[in-house]
Amino acid sequence: MLCLSPRAHADRGAPDSPSGVSVADAGRVFRAICTLLFVASASATILICRAMADMGEVPMAGGWSMSTAWTPLCGGSWLAAVAAFIGMWAAMMTAMMLPSLTPSLWRLRQGAAAAGAVRPGLLAALAGLAYLIIWTALGLGVFAGGALLLEAALRWPQLARAVPFAAGLVVIAAGLFQMSRWKLAMLAHCSHAAGQVIGAAAAIGHGLRLGLVCCASCAGLTALLLVGGVMDLRGMAVVVLAITAERLAPAGERIACAVGGLMLGAGLVQSAQALWQP
Repeated sequence: MLCLSPRAHADRGAPDSPSGVSVADAGRVFRAICTLLFVASASATILICRAMADMGEVPMAGGWSMSTAWTPLCGGSWLAAVAAFIGMWAAMMTAMMLPSLTPSLWRLRQGAAAAGAVRPGLLAALAGLAYLIIWTALGLGVFAGGALLLEAALRWPQLARAVPFAAGLVVIAAGLFQMSRWKLAMLAHCSHAAGQVIGAAAAIGHGLRLGLVCCASCAGLTALLLVGGVMDLRGMAVVVLAITAERLAPAGERIACAVGGLMLGAGLVQSAQALWQP
């Protein structure tokens, strides 16, 4: 369930200036739109991930494998491979980030309405779109990194054998980052960011800034998702629960640190297993 904070009970009859619509009615419409968007993006993510999983994986030296989503299929082009991955990534990030983003967009909408914006809902939508653009740009970098890793692992078997151990180190680093002061500072900004904007440019700028901060704040959990398999639906579910809980729960910082501790332990186990593997 999406978590909104429209304060509908306190402002049930208050007008949503300047439209004259009550805050409660505006909150219901906003909640319905976000819920439909979440359901659509989550459904698209599941369908795309299942379709990509059917394409198979490329076996690597060291007993691991990579999805063929990181490379063009036979007869395909790099442009088609990039487009397919970015489509999946955009749908996935919309579904993963929307539950924790929705309260921030609602606060922005309410601030814009209080400041006299004619279409506060449109400003919130523009901010959300700008936020998604930042995550999509990150997806381009992720695809480039994955494609380079696949090519390098196929070319140099010794490098491929070292990847499982390196993946464990990445999870350890992600866990340490998850518990760092820098992470907690960015988390506070993501969780409590509010905006009072009037105008499309201000809304887009707010969304871009929020997207940059949240991408940085989610670096550890994003790394965990990539190591575990970017199209692993169970991994996605775990990550989205962690992201939502650390942003919306009253003890969000403690949850972030607890998740970091679990990641640290998992990384140590993974590294040790990779060292002992013949």
